[in-house]
Amino acid sequence: MTEKEKNQIIKMRKNGVGYQAIATALNLSRDRVRNFCKKRNMAGFGAVFTLNDKEKTGEYERCLNCYKHIRQPKQGRPKKFCSNECRREWWKSHPEEINKKETAQYRLKCAYCGEDFISYGNKDRKYCSHNCYIHQRFYESEVRS
Repeated sequence: MTEKEKNQIIKMRKNGVGYQAIATALNLSRDRVRNFCKKRNMAGFGAVFTLNDKEKTGEYERCLNCYKHIRQPKQGRPKKFCSNECRREWWKSHPEEINKKETAQYRLKCAYCGEDFISYGNKDRKYCSHNCYIHQRFYESEVRS
């Protein structure tokens, strides 16, 4: 592999291009490109690598939530968070980062209070909240008496 090909692979990976697309463009085998990338810590999905490169200069070296150093695994996707608690905390504080599909949102009417509500991903939901469910289930006889 020439120096020019190596530089092109690095440049294409930083732009989010996958192994197969790079291999086709440079007339190399996919495995050769993948092995080259793995040796230089550029492994993984092209889009994931690009995010890592842009946000944390290569890999996530620190937790996105608490900024502690993270020891990255040798194989698999790089870690973004040091623990599950940090991951949950970060996603709670960054709801705008969640990619919700418009087709998975359902407009429904609560069986207890009659209010309209939006359910994401569950078209069979009956109640707008846990409180409405509890009142319908356990206190319905008190209200009707």
